[in-house]
Amino acid sequence: MRQGRCKLPANEAGRVLDRLAGLEQVIPPEQIRQALEVTGRHNSRACVLTHEVMLWVVLAMGVLTDLPIRQVFKHARRLRVGEATPTRAGLCAARQRLGVEPLRQLFAQVVHPLATPHTPGAFYREMRLMGCDGSVFDAPDSPANAAAFHRANGSRGEGAFPQVRKVSLVEIGTHVETAFAIGGWQDSEQALAEQLFPALPADSLLLEDRGFFSYAAWKKLRARGVHVLMRLKSNLIFRPLRRLSDGSYLAKAYPSAEARRKDQEGILVRVIKYTLNDPQRVGHGETHRLVTSLLDETLDPAAALIALYHERWEEELVYDEQKTHQDPRRATKPANLRSETPQGVLQELYALSLGHFVTRALMLRAAAQAQLDVDRLSFLGCLQILKCRLPECDSRTPETFAQWYAALLWEMQHEVIEPRRNRINPRVIKRKMSKWPKKRPQHRGIPPLKKTFTETVVMLN
Repeated sequence: MRQGRCKLPANEAGRVLDRLAGLEQVIPPEQIRQALEVTGRHNSRACVLTHEVMLWVVLAMGVLTDLPIRQVFKHARRLRVGEATPTRAGLCAARQRLGVEPLRQLFAQVVHPLATPHTPGAFYREMRLMGCDGSVFDAPDSPANAAAFHRANGSRGEGAFPQVRKVSLVEIGTHVETAFAIGGWQDSEQALAEQLFPALPADSLLLEDRGFFSYAAWKKLRARGVHVLMRLKSNLIFRPLRRLSDGSYLAKAYPSAEARRKDQEGILVRVIKYTLNDPQRVGHGETHRLVTSLLDETLDPAAALIALYHERWEEELVYDEQKTHQDPRRATKPANLRSETPQGVLQELYALSLGHFVTRALMLRAAAQAQLDVDRLSFLGCLQILKCRLPECDSRTPETFAQWYAALLWEMQHEVIEPRRNRINPRVIKRKMSKWPKKRPQHRGIPPLKKTFTETVVMLN
């Protein structure tokens, strides 16, 4: 079914939001229209804020995160004297009509692993390095968000904001977030992570933190041909069956203590146990254990796997890029997210991930042209370049479009950062408590005042 026409006049190249044309280098317009077609988003008549226009606006919100939605629209379309910008209420209503499904479909169509065997740091032997981990986002304090996502509970009472739990699958070498699952405070990271298993390439080596180990998940991953390297909790039991030449040992994982006692349904794994001898380093003197499905110590020596496991921190850096640099907190946005409805939260998270993918895809292309490891390019610097140069894109002809794109990649190539330092990172925070009383349930949803200030004044003798 054909989309209803947008009433806003297009430029010479047929674009309504002509200042967003640069995003088409990663997300072609055909993918936008296909996502709308698949999800049944059709405009029956001509209007200003068509679904196609709004999908581009929401995508732009994932890049221009510091702007309110009305300013995002202004940023996306060149000034035309006499043409009024849609109101904030109109844009928010059109965003609700669009919904989350077109964003979810577009993400599935566009986002995919980008590394090739020649991408530095992306493969171990012939296995694609993937990471899985989770993070929690504060959502705006609205009744709808609180009902959908819930608040954290602790000794001091409920948390200040509803908590959105996100578990992501990341391609280590490129920082591309290839898939993610969303839940609330009460949803476990392990359950959300299992939703992502179908998105793992069959040639993967999955790096995970210690909270993700389970017998059932291990079986599912190995049934798909995915290899695993992860950290173990201290209370998990793995009795040595055979010591290997590099100091690691073979053991069995069991579904229960009863199965271990009877030696039933055991899965052969390899355990690597080590400690650190530098008093300055976090984890000094502690016992660390890794478990892996890579059983041959000659092909995969323990020392190599210990060093490789720390590539898992690239996953943490993706969350840092998204939460600290791409969409940081600010005076006008006290929570991580801005949407006051659960559907808006999901839509916003997809837009943020797509905006991150656009930036990372452009960075990878720039690094490849300059024969650089993409880790040597500054994410924040390249994101700022994209935001700065996006309005300058001249898309009137293929030639001017190609010139702008070549210049953009050239500028990104120069955002080179120093090699990472051998840093100390103690797990502490600067500010823990506040002198102010904690916000309680009775402080929410207070009805409006019935009297003006002057009507409440009572003179005293």
